[in-house]
Amino acid sequence: MKIAVICANGKEGKLIVAEAIARGADVTAVVRGENLSAAANVIKKDLFDLTAADLEGFDVVIDAFGAWTPETLPQHSTSLKHLCDLVSGKTTRLLVVGGAGSLYVNPEHTAQVMDGEDFPEMFKPLASSMGKALDELRTRTDVAWTYLSPAGDFQADGKKTGKYILGGEELVLNARGESVISYADYAVAMVDEALNGNHIQQRISVVAE
Repeated sequence: MKIAVICANGKEGKLIVAEAIARGADVTAVVRGENLSAAANVIKKDLFDLTAADLEGFDVVIDAFGAWTPETLPQHSTSLKHLCDLVSGKTTRLLVVGGAGSLYVNPEHTAQVMDGEDFPEMFKPLASSMGKALDELRTRTDVAWTYLSPAGDFQADGKKTGKYILGGEELVLNARGESVISYADYAVAMVDEALNGNHIQQRISVVAE
């Protein structure tokens, strides 16, 4: 299987690259500068400069893009639209490293994590921007997309256990009542989805066992 990981130099991107290589996938890193991931194959381009030809022949494209400043937050939408346009109408699957703020906390799907009183104010603009990008992604019936939301506590330096609980649109807690996942275990879940393709045009979520 041929997989391209966009923004492969990021913390999550590097872990996804390493996990996919360990599973035997043919992985290409898409980076703006020097490749810091384990991938031997590299496309050195800014995400917004990618063309349809660049992504031709890949079975899966994993989007690990992230933006954090007020000026760049709208790029969650514009970058995802650009990638969708590049794989529109093709068999190439687009997997997105998503956020937890847009997960629902009630069966009616009228309240989201980011709406809660205890949700940190400083993260609301990010959660809102990522949620808007997801809403726009849901309209793309021309793309074989999957959006993977992490648990609420997304731990960059957490341990890899290789185990996780797969959820859907609603925030899932583990047996200890926690909503937590390490970057490493999230990468396991992402590569599982890349290899299996079980959730086309769906948002799924993941929490540590």
